[in-house]
Amino acid sequence: MTSSRKLGIFAIIGPGLLVAATGVGAGDLATGAIVGQKLGVAVLWAVLVGAALKFIVNEGLARWQLATGSTFLEGATSRLGKIVLWIFLPYLLIWSVYVGAALISASGAAMHALVPGAFEDAETGKTVFGIIQSLVGVGLVLVGGYKLFEKIMGVAIVVMFITVLVTAFRLDPEIVEVLRGLFVPAKETITGDGLASAIALLGGVGGTVTVLCYGYWIREEERHGSGDLKTCRLDLAVGYSVTAIFGLAMVIIGSRVEASGKGATLLADLGRALGAELGTTMKWMFLIGAWGAIFSSLLGVWQAVPYLFADVCDLIRRPRVRGEEPHASRTIDTRGLPYRAYLVGIAIVPMLGLVVDFRKVQTAYAIFGACFVPLAAIGLLLLNGRADWIGARYRNRPLTVVLLALSVLLFGWFFWTRVEKAL
Repeated sequence: MTSSRKLGIFAIIGPGLLVAATGVGAGDLATGAIVGQKLGVAVLWAVLVGAALKFIVNEGLARWQLATGSTFLEGATSRLGKIVLWIFLPYLLIWSVYVGAALISASGAAMHALVPGAFEDAETGKTVFGIIQSLVGVGLVLVGGYKLFEKIMGVAIVVMFITVLVTAFRLDPEIVEVLRGLFVPAKETITGDGLASAIALLGGVGGTVTVLCYGYWIREEERHGSGDLKTCRLDLAVGYSVTAIFGLAMVIIGSRVEASGKGATLLADLGRALGAELGTTMKWMFLIGAWGAIFSSLLGVWQAVPYLFADVCDLIRRPRVRGEEPHASRTIDTRGLPYRAYLVGIAIVPMLGLVVDFRKVQTAYAIFGACFVPLAAIGLLLLNGRADWIGARYRNRPLTVVLLALSVLLFGWFFWTRVEKAL
């Protein structure tokens, strides 16, 4: 099946930009700045590797969907059995609680940094602003649906991209050192604690569970057949390029500005440090861009993750799944109870996490998120490796197999180091 639609530029790259805006959040800001302070621009190569491997995973997900007509969840369930759903569902529920708490907390902290005089106590400001933004996110998704969501996210990513990039350039990094850090890994970044930090930076680039949501976004754009695969590859290349540039900018900022804060206070401390270095205007530009990055991530998760829950509910209800032919026209009803109930749930239930220490929430979020990419890569090695399942033309090529295996190793190590550190 091929597509004969005439697409505008934003329609072509829109879903990829949504991946970028949703995947870039508080974790990328904090990890990039902290690792930049520790290792400087010598660790920039890790951002490129992380973005490239996430591209490989997401391209594989899109290739499966466009070649077979089924979402990755539908395909995995059809070929491997409903056990996939009963493993994925509890994981999704736990992940949603922790990521929701982290995003609500981070968006509240970002807004408090923008309006510090609204509350005398920073914790109160973080809590109130976080709750307000969570509820606003629900309202935007319910009222505007995908189209309004797409427009808001487009504005948000432009704001966050420009402000963070301009901030990095204004700090006047050494171009030769930046280029060396991009393409020649320094010894201190591939051994000992430096390697652990590089892997943490690599693992934080570009989102985790939300990569599955790309399949639902391209259905909203009416991409259904293998003829749209080139469009998706271009789209994802743009999205992960934006993600990589944002990550590079945050490492550069961290390498040039010292901020003593951690967790919820890091953003405000970075803003103050930038104000002292570059002036008040750049301080506020950076804080606005950082808030845009975090709120767009929150809005993206609120809009997209309910797709996954609704898809799981639909697949569980279907009486026969294994070996069943996929349905290219199957869509998720965003007005249905599963989608809307999960949207409200992910926005409200994690508010309980606002009373928990910010760093503990972020650590739990990082652990649950980190294990997803190696599992997705293993799934792609299985599903996309069978010519009788995906078609000989679209099965994994040898280079793709190597890169997916590398994703399993690197992101698996990232997951394990997070668990080990938590223990």
